[in-house]
Amino acid sequence: MKKKHKKIIRFLSWIIFILYLILMVYFLFFSEQLGRVPSDTYHYNLKPFTEIKRYITYSKEIGSFNVILNLIGNVICFMPFGFVLPIISIKQRNIFKVTALSCLCSMVIETVQLVSKLGSCDVDDVILNTLGGFAGYVLFRICMGIMHMCTKHSDTKL
Repeated sequence: MKKKHKKIIRFLSWIIFILYLILMVYFLFFSEQLGRVPSDTYHYNLKPFTEIKRYITYSKEIGSFNVILNLIGNVICFMPFGFVLPIISIKQRNIFKVTALSCLCSMVIETVQLVSKLGSCDVDDVILNTLGGFAGYVLFRICMGIMHMCTKHSDTKL
């Protein structure tokens, strides 16, 4: 790929990443539809897999939409983080770094939710978000492999 194309992709990725962060902040801290209203009490879960298990066990009572929104939504929410981060920063092209940064970012978000009493601080969200960052990075690597194969294939046709 030409250097000019790489610069354009990196620039567009920065724009996408910034928009993604703005949307994340809105949905995680300000969206009333997702229960982001100030509370007088702290809501937290520090026991791993408690909420995940509860959502699966009581899925009929909670409703499929709410189960998918919480479990799958937390994974999907962090996939762009794991996908775009290695594009905008070559230093972040390591699965361990991206996964660790996903975990750290998620812990910061959960801590802010706890301190601000907006939403709830949940260790299960950290687990699911970290899994999403990991999955986003895997998807990035798959796309890079496909792009590399296509580039190689088009070079051999010339």
